[in-house]
Amino acid sequence: LERIFAYDDWANREEVVRLVGTGVPPAAVRLLAHIIAAQSLWLARLRGEPPKMVVWPELTIEQCSSELEILREGWREFLRGVDLDSKIEYRNSKGEPWSSSVDDVLTHVLMHGAYHRGQIATVVRQGGDAPAYTDYIHAVRNGFV
Repeated sequence: LERIFAYDDWANREEVVRLVGTGVPPAAVRLLAHIIAAQSLWLARLRGEPPKMVVWPELTIEQCSSELEILREGWREFLRGVDLDSKIEYRNSKGEPWSSSVDDVLTHVLMHGAYHRGQIATVVRQGGDAPAYTDYIHAVRNGFV
């Protein structure tokens, strides 16, 4: 689990590297900001803390980079000794009460990020550029995780 979260962090930081500079589609940065905000929200829920940002924030690419550093340490700390079978009670963004296993939440966080990185790749391609290469096997083969 820690290795998969390390991959997720690497992939998100690869997006930052790719999106820095001129001509970056704003939609791509918005999607990356959403990945970050959603992870921040889930980490807060898992810790029993209030969320620190909205689900669709307006962040600059520089703010995205800073927030990813905070998340990296937050996930590392949380994953140490986590009880995957435990449950958390929370309210979703619509205010509905839910209960989920920690294992399901962590799986959701990882899949959610991959889904939106795919959307970022589409937006970047539609803008005429090559997207970041964030495939898991690429990261493993090159020793990034």
